[in-house]
Amino acid sequence: MPRILAIDYGQKRTGIAVTDELQIIASGLTTVPSDTALAFLKDYFEKEKVMKVLIGEPKQMNGQPSESTPIIEAFVEKFKTAFPDMPLVRVDERFTSKMAFQTMIDSGLTKKQRQNKGLIDEISATIMLRDYLSRKMF
Repeated sequence: MPRILAIDYGQKRTGIAVTDELQIIASGLTTVPSDTALAFLKDYFEKEKVMKVLIGEPKQMNGQPSESTPIIEAFVEKFKTAFPDMPLVRVDERFTSKMAFQTMIDSGLTKKQRQNKGLIDEISATIMLRDYLSRKMF
C-alpha cells in the first residue's frame, strides 16, 4: 500500500513525515530547506509510492488565516503544478509546533537539542500526520 506524506512548510525549513506502507505509523522523515522542498519531494516520489500528501494550513485561534498563509499558499500552488496528479489534503496545523516542543521535553532532550528548529518542524509534520491517521481510522 502506498504511503501518506505530511509537510510542515515554513519560510526557511520544511518538516516532512511519512507513514509506513500499512499507513499505521507516522514517523518523521527529515527537514529540508524550503527552497529545496519540491526537488526533495520529486526525488522521494520517484523512490517511494505515495498516495496523498498533507500540507499544514496555518490558522489563528479564531480560524482566520495566519500571517504565514501567503507563503504556504504559494508553495501549494507550486506543488500542484509540479505534481498535478498527487492528491493534496490541507490539515489544521494549529498548536503543532507547541506540541512538538512539548514532545521534545517529554522525550528528555536537552535544552540544546530542543533548540533544533528543524527537528521541531519534522515533529510538527509527524503530529499532523498522526492526527490525520487517527481521524481516518474512525
